[in-house]
Amino acid sequence: MSTTENLDLLRNHTRLIDVRAPVEFHQGHIPNSINLPILTDEERHRIGIVYKQQGNEAAARVGHKIVSGSVKKERIAGWLKACKDDPHAQIMCWRGGQRSNLAQAWLEEAGASQKKVCGGFKALRQICIDVLDQPNKNWWLLSGRTGSAKTVIIRKLANSIDLEGCANHRGSAFGRRLTPQPTPVTFENSLAVDYLNHKYTDLVVEDESRTIGSLGLPQVWSEHMQSASIALVEISLGERIAHIEKEYVTDALVEAKNMGLLPEQIQKNYLDALQRIKRRLGGLRLSEMEKRLNQAFAGQCSHESWISYLLTEYYDPMYDFQLNNKADRIAFRGDRDSVLGFLKTKETAKALPQ
Repeated sequence: MSTTENLDLLRNHTRLIDVRAPVEFHQGHIPNSINLPILTDEERHRIGIVYKQQGNEAAARVGHKIVSGSVKKERIAGWLKACKDDPHAQIMCWRGGQRSNLAQAWLEEAGASQKKVCGGFKALRQICIDVLDQPNKNWWLLSGRTGSAKTVIIRKLANSIDLEGCANHRGSAFGRRLTPQPTPVTFENSLAVDYLNHKYTDLVVEDESRTIGSLGLPQVWSEHMQSASIALVEISLGERIAHIEKEYVTDALVEAKNMGLLPEQIQKNYLDALQRIKRRLGGLRLSEMEKRLNQAFAGQCSHESWISYLLTEYYDPMYDFQLNNKADRIAFRGDRDSVLGFLKTKETAKALPQ
């Protein structure tokens, strides 16, 4: 299979049956892949010891002994179900070697003929790295004060990439979600696949710092963002407070409830966020923020109290300072509808396939 065919796998969001061990999958995987391992972590560890001490043939014998009988039937059944759900699914291991060959052979014996990814995860990962290193588009930065619902605009644009969505983080100190962020490798792979499927010469991304939560943007992406033209969304303080309350309180509490978590978990997350910015807040503002936040979650005042204080005392002054340093890059400014309309005009030019 050529590099072009592997590119098509990523562009087409082909379902990938990743037969690597769970620990390998967790360290980094491709979007639209499902982990149905041929070996568990513990089994892989045991076989690895045999490989180091006795070589490949001995390790293979042990592996076949471990994955036999009912264990083998159960794993083949999982692959067969995945193939039935998506007949175009392909088998993938680390380098397209022994594990994917074995899974492919066992499936063939069970009556399912499935292709495998040539070069495995390693080959697809290299494609993703190469894609990230050459983001040759005309970049636009969507900027605006905290709470301006920039992500809402991003998700309405066909020519955008949702950086925060890929990072599973809202971007700010308070942006940690209840589910964990992906690993750096998985994050980068998601960005690369989104970029491969971006069909326009103009690319719109949200104004972010170099890091989104614990994840760093690719260096070349950060450099493009630091010189990109800016579309600035401007809305009132009241609208921003309302948006933040809906997203960070109302919606967050519903999400927590659906996950079986107590409201106190949201409160704790925000108190932890305050500790991360306490040096920049200073003692008096930190104390006031903690008081207002605790009172709001105790039902003693509205959430508007701490949100308004946080915006006016912390985020807005910081934003104004940062915006002043890039004022010469502002190409358009207006309310949300105006900015959305302006950026939609950049959807007309289609880029050539990568």
